[in-house]
Amino acid sequence: MNEKNEMTAKNIELKQASLGGGCFWCLEAVYQQVKGVVHVESGYTGGQTLNPDYDSVCSGRSGHAEVVQIHYDPQLITFKQLLEVFFVIHDPTTLNRQGNDVGTQYRSVIYYHDHDQKSQASEMIRDLNQPDALNGAVVTELSELPTYYKAEAYHQNYFVNHPDQGYCAFVVSPKVEKFRKTFSALIR
Repeated sequence: MNEKNEMTAKNIELKQASLGGGCFWCLEAVYQQVKGVVHVESGYTGGQTLNPDYDSVCSGRSGHAEVVQIHYDPQLITFKQLLEVFFVIHDPTTLNRQGNDVGTQYRSVIYYHDHDQKSQASEMIRDLNQPDALNGAVVTELSELPTYYKAEAYHQNYFVNHPDQGYCAFVVSPKVEKFRKTFSALIR
């Protein structure tokens, strides 16, 4: 029985968080290592194209962002802790860009699932916009989750399946290491 099924069998009510912070491979690789996270899925949301695919999202014409949908046990990890990780592993001060990935599909965005998530995210963004908190203003969008589309199968577990691929070795791996050094108490 996998971890997701074990959690469901225990009748624990899982919550969801949907975050975009550049390439979904980076976020997925990090959140898969966070205690209390039961499942992470790469996908697309926030655009106008119905049933988008990777090519349409990468073109920038779909309006969708690359996101991860995180299923977590709120008894083991809080939404606030997930956001703390989020704001450390990507740059929330660059508009429509993460490193060499440029375009609206790589925007920093939090898609909230309920009023409580909206409130917590707003408060964290407000705190991060205080003087000397970051090297610039937070440009992270905050929106209610629209229709979400799961990414193609080859994008799921990408870092786990391709750790030596160039992008994974030079972009994803450093973000995973940054998470592990900064949040050692949250590693599963």
